[in-house]
This record gives sequence, C-alpha cells and structure tokens, in this order.
Amino acid sequence: MEFILDPSIWAGLLTLIVLEIVLGIDNLVFIAILADKLPPKQRDKARLIGLSLALVMRLGLLSLISWMVTLTRPLFSVGEFSFSGRDLILLVGGLFLLFKATMELHERLENRDHNGEGNKGYASFWAVVIQIVVLDAVFSLDAVITAVGMVNNLAIMMTAVVIAMGIMLLASKPLTRFVNAHPTVVVLCLSFLLMIGLSLVAEGFGFHIPKGYLYAAIGFSILIELFNQIARVNFMRHQARRPMRERTAEAIVRLMGGRRGPATGSSEQNETNDKPRETFKDEERYMINGVLTLASRSVRSIMTPRGEISWVNADRPADEVRLQLLDTPHSLFPVCRGELDEVIGVVRAKELLVALDQGIDAATFASATPPIIVPDTLEPLNLLGVLRRARGSFVMVTNEFGVVQGLITPLDVLEAIAGEFPDEDETPDIIADGEGWQVKGGTDLHSLQQLLDTQVLVTADRDHASLAGLLIAQKGQLPQVGEVIELPPLTFQILEATEYRIDLVRVKRQRHEDEEEEA
Repeated sequence: MEFILDPSIWAGLLTLIVLEIVLGIDNLVFIAILADKLPPKQRDKARLIGLSLALVMRLGLLSLISWMVTLTRPLFSVGEFSFSGRDLILLVGGLFLLFKATMELHERLENRDHNGEGNKGYASFWAVVIQIVVLDAVFSLDAVITAVGMVNNLAIMMTAVVIAMGIMLLASKPLTRFVNAHPTVVVLCLSFLLMIGLSLVAEGFGFHIPKGYLYAAIGFSILIELFNQIARVNFMRHQARRPMRERTAEAIVRLMGGRRGPATGSSEQNETNDKPRETFKDEERYMINGVLTLASRSVRSIMTPRGEISWVNADRPADEVRLQLLDTPHSLFPVCRGELDEVIGVVRAKELLVALDQGIDAATFASATPPIIVPDTLEPLNLLGVLRRARGSFVMVTNEFGVVQGLITPLDVLEAIAGEFPDEDETPDIIADGEGWQVKGGTDLHSLQQLLDTQVLVTADRDHASLAGLLIAQKGQLPQVGEVIELPPLTFQILEATEYRIDLVRVKRQRHEDEEEEA
C-alpha cells in the first residue's frame, strides 16, 4: 500500500514513461521506414515483431542490471580512447544507422522507388526483421541505461518500459501511415536518424552530446515541417475550390509546354527547356487549348457579330436579291423583312435562286424554314447540341430584348478550336508584320490570347469578347487613331477607327530593359 501512495514513485514512473517514449520514437520511425519496403500484408506483422522484440530486449536487459553495470567498464584502449562494451555497441549501432539512413536517403533522392504497388520490388521479410533487431538492440541499450540512471526500483523500470512500448504499439500504425504518405516527412526522419547515428558514434568514442540539443533540433525541424504540411493542406483546399475543368486544362497545357517564359539563362538551359515542347507542334497546342477553353467561353466570343452578317431583305426586288446572292460567297442567308431583327427564315442561296426564277416570293420561300434562335447566355457546350439539330444550317443569337447579336455556324465552333478560316471576301483577323501583329478590332480575345501565348487578355471578371471591347474598357471611352494603350506585356496602338468602332490595331510585345540595350 505504501508503494502505491508514494508520490516519488509515481513521479519517477511518469517521467521514465515519457523518456522511454521519447527515446523510442527514433526506433519507431526507423521501423516505419523499413516496414514500407515489405508487401502491404506483411507490414503490420513486421512492425509488431520489431516492437515486441524491443520490449523483450529491454525487459531482458533490465533483469541483468548487474551485467549492465559491467558494460560501462573499459575493455581496451586505442591511443587516447578507451572502449567499453557499451561504447562498442553504440559505435557499431551508430555506424549501422549512418549507413542505413544514407542508403535510404540516396534511394529517395535518386527516385529509385517504382511507381505503382504492382511493379514495386519488395524486400525480404526476414532481412527487414534482422535490420529491425539490430537497431532494437542499440536503442534498447540506450533506453535501459537511461532507466537505470533515473530509478533504482526494478519493478518501476519494467512497468515504465511495458507502458511506453504499449503506447508505441498503439501509435505505430497511424505514425507509419503518416510517415509513408508524406515523402518530405520521410526525408526529415532519415535526417533525424543521421543525426542520432552521429551522436551514437560520438558517444562510442567518449564524446557525450547532451540529448537536449538533439531533441531541440528535432523539435524545431518538426515545427517547420508542421508549418509546411499546414501550408500544403491549405494549398490543396484552395485548389479544390477551383473548377476541375480549369485545373485539368492547366495541367495538360503545362504538359504540352504551352506556357513560355522570357528567354533567360544559357543556351543549354534553353535547349533543355525546349525539349518537352517537341512533342506537340504549335498547331496542336493551339487546338488542344481551344478544346480545353471552349466550355469557359461565351457564345458572344464564338459567333459572327451582327455587323458582319450578310442577310437578304425580302422587301427588295427579286433582281436585287438575285444579284446579292450571286455576288456573295456564302451559301446560307437569313431572310429578313426590312431589318435584321425581323428574321423570317434561313435559306440556301442556290435554292432561293431557283425559287426566284420560278417567281416564288423570297419571304414566302424562307418562311418554310424558320430560324433557330438561342440566347446569348447559352453555354458553348449546350450550343453544340443545338447546332446538331440545325443540320448544317446556323443559329441566330439574340439578347434578352430579342435583338439579333450574331449568328453561329459549325465553322465558327471549328474556328474557336483550330483557328480562323477566312472566307473569300474576308481578310485574316490577325496578320503578323515586322513590328508585331495587325489585328482587327472585332477579333476574338481567346484566339488572340492563344496566338500571343499570354494570360492577360481574358479574365473571369471581364465580359467583353473582342479586342475592341477590351481596349474601350481599358480606356474608358472610344480611343482615337494613334493612341497607345498598354496592358503589360503588350501594347496596343489604334491604327484605324471610326466614331463608333475600332477597326484595326497594332499589337506589340513590350521590350525588357536588357533587350532594349542590345537593340
């Protein structure tokens, strides 16, 4: 009864339990790293065998306290150094720990682990167990000597060792899972083992390194790694808020080498950076970018705008309509009554010509094929189904007031993916010249952004679809001819404009200071 009520015994027991757990953490970490080399079904078994052997060794050594005392007596001397049995054990264990931790670090840094559990080469079960036994002997010796130095009661020492090992057995599986799931933690633990191995070698030569220094360094490193893990979790949480489509698109574009930075460094570095891009040609990258960004675009960025629509006025004489159809290279026309917003139907040019020759009125003929109308808020992916139902025709795009904003053909969708296909009566929207590019004001921003390989033209908070809309928004009003608008890393100079629209713009890349000095 006096044994249970003695506070000094309880204080010694609790202190010894804490110290045994602290001294056993490095052993537990090493067992976790070694167990990862085994097949998943054998890892728990190896971990339990390792910790059980450590418990048996510590209890056995505690029962041989009289023999433990003799281990501290010098056996022989070499020069100024004298070695006891304990010194030899610590020296051999420290060298083994240094060797094993160094080899593990080398394998991790050289990335020799195979990807995928099915192709991974596993180590022999008993080879791993023997390594665990060797390290158990070294760490058990250190723990037992600490226990003998703190408490004189054998029962208290054995109780503390049993409780500490029980706690470590309970914590071993989650600790092993955490260590093996975080590569940076594994490298950190291996660096701890290197430090502990160095301290064991030093003690084997008689140089005592206070454990407080080691634990302070380990604690500080763990704190830094904790911050690193918290930052990583927050980063992953932030990434999870972004749409999966956007993250997938960025990942594929990075794989294609689509993000080009400024040319810096030596020519060897430039050649190394260019190698991944050889897999995909410029046109391939352009088309893949177009496919990946199609869902994030608006219908307004794909459609042919209202000002470029060729339409037939049913109120005009038949001869004028016939001349218009013959002079225009388009095969499909919307037929309207007086103005574009009064759409009657959609006709093919050759069929309407035949009808006019037969004396059929254009409005009467067009009313048989009414137009397909979609709102300008429709998503591009939903637009594809509408175009399928149009069967080779086009769809008209209107705003909330029923005013026609443009029209969309299957060719417009193809141009959004693969680039522009100008008609016979059109000039390309983007023309490269010696100083940069001459770009029409109505050019689609997505196409221009892909061509210039930049990310500054299209953002989520901007609702304009053309270059003219972007420049007017930047200026706050319609810019005049000759004005220059800067949007780093690009500059835009207005070449042609009227009182109500921008017709032509010269786009240049801004030069860096070092490039200007070379020029």
